[in-house]
Amino acid sequence: MSMASLEQKFQEAIWIGKALFDRDKATGSSANMSFLHEGKLYITGSGTCFGNLTREDFSVTDMKGEHLGGIKPSKELPLHKTLYDKTSSIQAVIHTHSFYSTLWSCMNHENEQDIIPEYTPYLKMKIGTIGLVPYGKPGSRKLFDFFAEKVNDSDGYILKNHGPVVGDKDLMSAFYALEELEESARIAWELRNENANLIEE
Repeated sequence: MSMASLEQKFQEAIWIGKALFDRDKATGSSANMSFLHEGKLYITGSGTCFGNLTREDFSVTDMKGEHLGGIKPSKELPLHKTLYDKTSSIQAVIHTHSFYSTLWSCMNHENEQDIIPEYTPYLKMKIGTIGLVPYGKPGSRKLFDFFAEKVNDSDGYILKNHGPVVGDKDLMSAFYALEELEESARIAWELRNENANLIEE
């Protein structure tokens, strides 16, 4: 790929970060995002804010997670790497602490491989199943191990008491998927006390 395509990825990542920040889907310095380019992994650095990202806010690593350049990578780099290792079709990953997904993760769920009811068809169309990953302290080996154990059980994920993680074929697709996940969690929360028959035709 050309350097122009790398520049396009940076432009998309910066736009996505600002869009999520402006829509209250990412706050402070809690979110992280990454993409692949020519065998390298570009990820937002530790302590960066989605609201004002620049190219200098991205760290560069190899596919083993070894730091190659730029600032210190996000401490949740192993979450991103686990998704890239899952399948070569994933080329971008976004993780936020968005409100409704996190709220939904705090509840008990009978089927932890798919925790969001199918009230509309769009979540399944954009992502698929949404699995719940057991709680581990952010940035901890325990969390990374739990995520690795669950990564093949579902298509998208919500870390318990923490927030969503999605991967897709490119940055914009990952952004669309994350937005749909958060909207579906909001609908599920608003309808949590309604009759379960609402999901039937």
